[in-house]
Amino acid sequence: MRILVTGGAGYIGSVVTEELLARGESVVVYDNLSKGHRQSVAPGAEFIQGELLDSETLERVLAEHQIEAVMHMAADSLVGESFQDPAKYYANNMVASLSLLKAMRAARVSGIVLSSTAAVYGEPEKQPILESDATCPTNPYGETKLALERALHWSEKAYGLRYVSLRYFNAAGATKRCGELHDPETHLIPIVLQVASRQRPYLEIFGNDYPTRDGTCVRDYIHVSDLARAHVLALGLLAERSAIFNLGCGGGYTVLEVVEAARKVTGHAIPIRFGPRRPGDPAVLVASSEKIKKELGWKARQQDLQAIIDSAWTWMRAHTLADRGSR
Repeated sequence: MRILVTGGAGYIGSVVTEELLARGESVVVYDNLSKGHRQSVAPGAEFIQGELLDSETLERVLAEHQIEAVMHMAADSLVGESFQDPAKYYANNMVASLSLLKAMRAARVSGIVLSSTAAVYGEPEKQPILESDATCPTNPYGETKLALERALHWSEKAYGLRYVSLRYFNAAGATKRCGELHDPETHLIPIVLQVASRQRPYLEIFGNDYPTRDGTCVRDYIHVSDLARAHVLALGLLAERSAIFNLGCGGGYTVLEVVEAARKVTGHAIPIRFGPRRPGDPAVLVASSEKIKKELGWKARQQDLQAIIDSAWTWMRAHTLADRGSR
């Protein structure tokens, strides 16, 4: 198939592009490089720098490359920032995505796989979370992703657009050539590894009074390669129907457990300090991925937390630390 990957120069998008190319698909990456990196685009993919709000260019790209489906990963995704600037999140996650859907209709592209989020659930009443559970976001980031899911629902009814929405829990880890390179970095595992490599003096943990086994938040971590495989499987479903799936491993680790696992992997002390809770952070987010297992045959292959952290540590030492001359 001929696939357009929006946000394909970013962390998850670059790994998804790798996976698509490995499966023999033809890939065009469309990214404005506001957060992604040109060097992260997998060799073999064509790269086009552009804005999602430029629906005219998008339509031309879709038509000229005879795109058959879209992987949509371009979005803002920082919970804290979404509280500070919700207008930015509605503009970039909702309005820009509607521009993409408009271009798809004009170019007669009828299938899309959406990078969504567990943030659509808000503070769930039970764990693990099922796709049928109530959606009640507690932050603007989750709200914009849920709004886009609803837009896809109605677009299917009105225009025949098929979609698969993949609600990520916590993507982590790295492949040999692709890892997390955000500025600023906000994800727990790379921040912990930055402390281990002395790029940061300590890790600030936001809250140690949650109703969990050690007072810190519990999250479900999924290796980015497992996430990428799910996207490829989702492509095959577009020919049949639309769907929504959770993507996680079904277990959960506290922040302190992640820190301890990183200490074992790196062999370095990782100083910590406790700070106040952040607004919009649920105590526990753990996925049930039984639906995607049953319907698409997907299963996480890399579930061990230390192995996930080790892959990220290996990538960091080979790339970011080597670039700093401190490998």
